[in-house]
Amino acid sequence: MKSSLWLSACVIAGSLAGGLVRAQPADIPRGPSAALPSASGPAAGTVSLRTALDAAWQRAVAARESDGQRRRAEADRASTGSFWAAPPSLALSHRDDRLQSNAGKRETEIGVAVPLWLPGQRAARSGTVEAAVAQALAAEQAARLRLAGEVREAAWQLTASQSELSQADTQAQALKQLADDVERRVRAGDLARADALAAHAEQLSASALQSDARQRLQAARARWTLLTGLTAGPDLSAATPADAAPVGTSPHPELQLAGQARELARKRVELMRHSRRDAPELSVGVRQDVPGRAEGSQGSLVVGLRLPFGTDDRNRPLEAAALAELDVAETHEQRLRECIDSDIAAAREAQRSAETQLDAETARAGLLRERASLIDKSFRAGETPLPDLLRALAAAAQADSAVARQTAALGLTRARLQQTLGLLP
Repeated sequence: MKSSLWLSACVIAGSLAGGLVRAQPADIPRGPSAALPSASGPAAGTVSLRTALDAAWQRAVAARESDGQRRRAEADRASTGSFWAAPPSLALSHRDDRLQSNAGKRETEIGVAVPLWLPGQRAARSGTVEAAVAQALAAEQAARLRLAGEVREAAWQLTASQSELSQADTQAQALKQLADDVERRVRAGDLARADALAAHAEQLSASALQSDARQRLQAARARWTLLTGLTAGPDLSAATPADAAPVGTSPHPELQLAGQARELARKRVELMRHSRRDAPELSVGVRQDVPGRAEGSQGSLVVGLRLPFGTDDRNRPLEAAALAELDVAETHEQRLRECIDSDIAAAREAQRSAETQLDAETARAGLLRERASLIDKSFRAGETPLPDLLRALAAAAQADSAVARQTAALGLTRARLQQTLGLLP
């Protein structure tokens, strides 16, 4: 038999594990730095996850919302430095007796009313505003973390699609070479026509899988570009493993946001307790009186104080609303902390399971490649028909594809663990 036939068989059995990842039983990375791809530096035409996150943040609606919330909080901070508790008002009045006795009596008054701070109200308002500013900053970090989760998912989906397409291309090329060799052997009379048909059918099946993998890659690339606005793919070689990241140095962004929401609710309760009545108003103005015709006008300075009363009808609903907000914020923080702890435990277990599955898939792929090699030798000796060799090669190719998929799945589980821990790229 021609040597090219055996060469094709070896190519199918041994090189279908090529692509973005090639995992051998002795080369499986056991440490947390195992990731796909394993290049030593950024590949050409790729960007880091941090760069992709920054690009996605520039396009995100959440970025505009966070920016607006921060500007509103900073504007409220500036207002707490004013002398008055609310904007002052201008009062203007005029009266005369034109419709009654028409004796020429007139009275004109103009003044300014300035709302004053209640005792302790200004400090309480300042504390509320500072808590709102801190909450706005925490909300921005939490929004970036949520967006980072989307970027990670899209990046690993794109990388897995690239790996699947690489596997499909290698398999289709190897089966085409095998089909061509079998066709020449059929024309030479060494093999039956049925063998050529079987080899050609396997080639068509591989071509269909190749087209399907290419379509999934195009869809994943479109989602990546829509999210980040970048045409360059992600470079995952420099991704920081979750186990190697400094955990505990900074609070989880979601927990930090919940804590700031609780603090803001507490400050609002304090502000309400220092605002049990509407702001008193100090009014200062001038009055001009004309007693009658042929009499000179008289001017005077007017100083007044308006002091509203604080009643239960006004204060009870406001206090109940503030206390309810505080209770909800405290409960939400507690439940969120429990949820995050549970998610972290589940993510760590998923990572351990993915590592175990990768070990099993890699060992299985090695066994099936060895089996395909033995059947290839038997086929060369004329002891095994071509369909058995094709089935062995297909099983080996599927096992190698499973290794590539599981390697990408392991990288995704590690990325999800980082997300659960609240780590940004």
